[in-house]
Amino acid sequence: MNIFAIALVVLVILVILRCIKVVPQQNAYVIERLGKFHEVLQPGFNIIIPFFDKVAYKHSLKEAAIDIPEQVCITKDNVQVAVDGVVFVQVVDPAKASYGISNYKFAVIQLAQTTMRSEIGKIDLDKTFEERTNVNRAIVSAIDEASIGWGVKILRYEIKNITPPKTVLNAMEKQMQAEREKRAVILTSEGEKQSAINQAEGQKEKVVLESEAIRQRQINEAEGQAEAIRAVASATAEGIREVAAALQEKGGLEAVQLRVAEQLVEQYGKLAKTTNTMIMPANFADMGAMITAAMSVVKQQTPSNGK
Repeated sequence: MNIFAIALVVLVILVILRCIKVVPQQNAYVIERLGKFHEVLQPGFNIIIPFFDKVAYKHSLKEAAIDIPEQVCITKDNVQVAVDGVVFVQVVDPAKASYGISNYKFAVIQLAQTTMRSEIGKIDLDKTFEERTNVNRAIVSAIDEASIGWGVKILRYEIKNITPPKTVLNAMEKQMQAEREKRAVILTSEGEKQSAINQAEGQKEKVVLESEAIRQRQINEAEGQAEAIRAVASATAEGIREVAAALQEKGGLEAVQLRVAEQLVEQYGKLAKTTNTMIMPANFADMGAMITAAMSVVKQQTPSNGK
């Protein structure tokens, strides 16, 4: 009797334990009752009917990363490249994830690979690297549209590696090197061109400045000469006016006669020193007559100057 009671107690405890289901946070348990979907247990404490209800599927509601194996894709210009990636998914409907598809992870991998081959085939090899963002967006859109009935949400897709064949890599490297050399030659020629232009402009400015300097110098010299002529003319006119005024004074005429005589003798003396032959006037012996003739000219000019 005691053994029966103990067995009964143990059985009751086991039944109670089977009635209790504790679901961890960010997890969901799919319950089937007599082989048919019944409900989805939420995180926390839950009670089920033992022997009738069973946990058919367990799903994590966390974001999961699924690795996409490397595969060979053919670009638009018929170049084979090896491409792999990673897709991030999250279960949003545990019931559909359990009954909508047998294995949603396998389906996501297959759909990602086929979509990747399709998208890579639309672009040339040279644009595969710069078009990665567009390819990722297209793959996410295609998988997300197809996985509506799978109960999963495609969050994002990232291409990890794009590996062309070694022959193509060598050709691309040579092309890049040739492009760099081309840019270097162009930059060098542009520099030489700019240098020649700068030198020509400098030479032009030099010539212009030199011509401006010569012009200014000529103007300054002309102005100086004109100023000198004006000064000489002014001094000469002033001297003539003073001589004319002296002639009007007492004894002025006699002083002029004396000055004329001195100048005449002085000039003939200089002429005698510079040459051995001289032609003398016929009346040179009569010095008084010559001075009188010179003074007659002075007297004729004096009234007109006075006027």
